[in-house]
Amino acid sequence: MPPVSAPALPLALCFLSCLLASCVTTQDMPPWFDSFQRRPIKTVTVQGHRIAYLDEGQGSPVILVHGFGGSMWQWEYQQAALSATHRLITLDLLGSGLSDKPDIDYTPEEMVAFLTAFMDALDLSRASLVGNSMGGALVIGMTLAHPERVDRLVLIGGLPDHVQEKLTGRLTKRAIQTDAPVWLIRLGNWLLGRGVTEAVLKEIVYDQSRLTPAVIERAYRNRQRPGLIPPLMAQARALPLWEEGFAKRLRDIGRPTLVLWGAEDQVFPPQVGQDMASVIPGSTFELLLKAGHIPQWERPDLVNPLLLRFLQ
Repeated sequence: MPPVSAPALPLALCFLSCLLASCVTTQDMPPWFDSFQRRPIKTVTVQGHRIAYLDEGQGSPVILVHGFGGSMWQWEYQQAALSATHRLITLDLLGSGLSDKPDIDYTPEEMVAFLTAFMDALDLSRASLVGNSMGGALVIGMTLAHPERVDRLVLIGGLPDHVQEKLTGRLTKRAIQTDAPVWLIRLGNWLLGRGVTEAVLKEIVYDQSRLTPAVIERAYRNRQRPGLIPPLMAQARALPLWEEGFAKRLRDIGRPTLVLWGAEDQVFPPQVGQDMASVIPGSTFELLLKAGHIPQWERPDLVNPLLLRFLQ
């Protein structure tokens, strides 16, 4: 993997905040309420670490798993819709958001073991799993390693095999390939600030009108959380292990699977999602119009009905 040159470092730093914001419109009458609303955050100890999560509703359990650099707030527009009929559990993964950020390698095997222990801590024998981007890789790994724990599987802009070849997002690719030291990335994170946050959001969000000052400010605050950068760098370094392990076994997935993809995804083009769906036996593919890499934020009007229909 080639190193990133110094001039490219600011672009590489962008992705460290890529999924830590939500999206609303700037029109006088917005189509979506910007749900910066208060929701009770719970904590649970998993493998000796404090994990933050939301737990709302009753019924068959569904776990929402964010992607690289993300947090539970990626799923804010799903909370009311899905918790009306399901027990909806939304967590900050180990190393992300409000959860603890230990000094570990964050390999696929470690993260699958973590998710298994998280389900055990909540006394969940089975659940349906919904993963976005790299979160899709985690729920695939969970399904392959512990199929008895998974009812249904949803991949939203999920992580494919041959990641480096299929990545089309310029900032995303440079961020994953950087070998800059932690101290330098921390310095860049402090110096570049909100402008960097806005730049990377423009790569992963199709509807630019949703990138309001409030959205960017929340993203900036989240990317300043202590201890965030080392786990992100460790996750990027662990990508080859995904290639060597679970990525080659998509044909072995034996659970009902729904693949959702933004038609305007600049990180992985829609053909990547169609190829994934063609490999997973019996899976269903849905293309989401006017949506980028986090369609559950941009188009909950499309995503939520599809999720509810599939999960029920």
